[in-house]
Amino acid sequence: MSAPLDEWVPDDQNASFAEDSFGDLDTPLTPEPPHPVNWNLLTADEAEVEWIELNRWVNWLRRTYGLPASVVPPFWHRHPELVWEFSALHLHWLCAYDPDQHGSAPFGWHRDFADARQRLHDWVTTSGTRLERDRPTRQTAWPGEPPPDAVEDILIGNRDEDFARFVLADVASRRQAEVDFAIRPDPA
Repeated sequence: MSAPLDEWVPDDQNASFAEDSFGDLDTPLTPEPPHPVNWNLLTADEAEVEWIELNRWVNWLRRTYGLPASVVPPFWHRHPELVWEFSALHLHWLCAYDPDQHGSAPFGWHRDFADARQRLHDWVTTSGTRLERDRPTRQTAWPGEPPPDAVEDILIGNRDEDFARFVLADVASRRQAEVDFAIRPDPA
């Protein structure tokens, strides 16, 4: 891995965010074969690697295909529906472009990518994330549930700083859950 996320500073954008880091997309941060990522089950260390890897790939994807913010918004990381979709697309891309894959696999990826772009556009529209601001995806309360909290837009001036803070908070939360689990009393 280039630099751990907690050592990344905004002026050091060659870490995992800058355009010059795209050339090594063929060399993942982990040497293991591609596998589905269940974001609900990742350890803190696994999550940090997966976040950085997915961020690199999403940056590559949006620039390579010239995708607008209505398909790939800067604050996609704040919306689980977008994280899951990009994660699935990333895995599909890794498998389609694996050297041992059949030669027509990339064509299948592009066909599925066309479908995914429409879904992404729908997710972005529903989520309310925009180019320079974000808000949590609105939730609908079912009968008998309390009404959801009001959501408000927040302006975000630096996307990479926001991503780094978001991932550090996610990793810290997972690390705390690991500690809480480890010190849990034995039910026996």
